[in-house]
Amino acid sequence: HVQLVESGGSSVQAGESLRLSCAASGYTFSSGCMAWFRQAPGKEREGVATIMTGFGTTYYADSVKGRFTIWEDNAKNTVHLQLNSLKPEDTAMYYCKATKVVGTWCPYGSIYWGQGTQVTVSP
Repeated sequence: HVQLVESGGSSVQAGESLRLSCAASGYTFSSGCMAWFRQAPGKEREGVATIMTGFGTTYYADSVKGRFTIWEDNAKNTVHLQLNSLKPEDTAMYYCKATKVVGTWCPYGSIYWGQGTQVTVSP
């Protein structure tokens, strides 16, 4: 059974940085798909960044390209998301998603979600 635990969310000011982490248990990093999604109040959940674990291939939403970076730490079974140059519109609950089948935004196979970590960016 796959379990995902996010951490690192906080309240910051515009222009600052945060690092989010998603610790996975029961998940094989050698081949799979992990992604970060976010959901702001009153809005649909949207994909932010994806990584094909074991391959290192990444994909980003246009809104975060050049500001956010996703990478995997296989030794710690963790995927990180570095958030730089944060904007108020980045305010949302950030969720980690995992599946064993590769694909942009990890849409296939048995899908697992974490509980989320809150990021709040003030002007």
